[in-house]
Amino acid sequence: MDDLFAQESDFQKASYMPLAARLRPQNLDEYIGQQHLLGEGKPLRDVIDKGQIHSMIFWGPPGVGKTSLAKLLAHLIDAHFETLSAVMAGVKDIRQAVSNAEYHLQNGTGKAKRTILFIDEVHRFNKSQQDAFLPYVENGTVTFIGATTENPSFELNNALLSRCRVYVLRNLSDTDIESLLHRALTDKEKGLGSQNLVCDEEALSLLATAANGDARRALNLLEIASDLSVDQCITKDSVAEVIGGDVRRFDKGGDIFYEQISALHKSVRGSSPDAALYWCMRMLDGGCDPLYIARRVVRMAIEDIGNADPRALQISLNAWDTQERLGSPEGELAIGQAVVYLAAAPKSNAVYNAFNSVKSDIAVLPDYDVPVHLRNAPTQLMKQLDYGAEYRYAHDEPEAYAPGENYFPEEIADKQYYFPVERGLELKIREKLTYLRERDVQSSQQRYPLSKKSIDIKPNNQKG
Repeated sequence: MDDLFAQESDFQKASYMPLAARLRPQNLDEYIGQQHLLGEGKPLRDVIDKGQIHSMIFWGPPGVGKTSLAKLLAHLIDAHFETLSAVMAGVKDIRQAVSNAEYHLQNGTGKAKRTILFIDEVHRFNKSQQDAFLPYVENGTVTFIGATTENPSFELNNALLSRCRVYVLRNLSDTDIESLLHRALTDKEKGLGSQNLVCDEEALSLLATAANGDARRALNLLEIASDLSVDQCITKDSVAEVIGGDVRRFDKGGDIFYEQISALHKSVRGSSPDAALYWCMRMLDGGCDPLYIARRVVRMAIEDIGNADPRALQISLNAWDTQERLGSPEGELAIGQAVVYLAAAPKSNAVYNAFNSVKSDIAVLPDYDVPVHLRNAPTQLMKQLDYGAEYRYAHDEPEAYAPGENYFPEEIADKQYYFPVERGLELKIREKLTYLRERDVQSSQQRYPLSKKSIDIKPNNQKG
């Protein structure tokens, strides 16, 4: 019996390994995601192409390829690979790993080799453990690569951080995950290709969504789904069973997706904070990328609140920034806060309408020249041509305003685009603009003759 097991092929031994372990990439072409680091001309790709692997820290969520990338780097430069888990290892294990590195560096295997010392979950090492391998990073005995899901700035010694470059790895996109699942289903050597499984697109999309950017989770779910498949077919229903039946009616890029983002936007516009928060959470619960919602919230602040409450835009940008810096759940809570604030804020689409109106006019009107009084005169010739000669400097005028001055081309001197509403801060803006336009019409120093309609800042279709 022992002889039988001894004769097993490497493939048969590998078949006992989890699918995620079997599919670890062997080259950059097989590595999924992280194109912001590994794309042509990107920082880590340049390091790899030059063979100048330095000590580094991979910071990112679980299942995004930190360990795989470390092993791949060792393979690409033909280095000895030592790996430790900070959960299990102590100072004794570190010393043994360093001893192994010295052995390989001193031609112990017949060929001098660099050693990459990879420490998973390095944030779990205490200060003394981190200090134990620091001298060997310093003298080049090992090239250190640490993987962490926590912010290295808070969890690692400054001495170690100063000797490493931190690379931030991001959650894999659904497209990345689906590409990996396709490979797993078709690879006959390391994947499930020999089983001739059929997996419909809905099932594949559902697996990718359930994985939430985690490649390891995606492959584990696929492996379980393959075990439960009927007639070698993986369906949406079988995937739902694998992930616990908790399948949200949320199809990214499909009708339900746009229905829900529409409901969120309309709830904010309609000043319903409760409904707005409900739709926000429905989308998050369904697997929507929080950064997508954050971007749409910024749009709502600009389009529907505008100058009625300029703080809305800053609060929305702060929520976006919080999501990027901290991730879940803090970032999602900040997005929820912004959604509630926007829904409760006074509403105005005056700037949005003005923007679109100006854009439309510019598309159809002639390219009017800049009026002479608004032109700079940096040369003597321009001064002789009276560039800027009749310009009235607002700060020299009473109340820092030059009544009757005009900053439009003469052909459209009476144009108005911005009609502030009588809500929030725009009520004050409206009152100020009305006052200034009254002064313009009454002024004896009008740049161009103005009609009395300039006093009216209410468009025909706007109710007071």
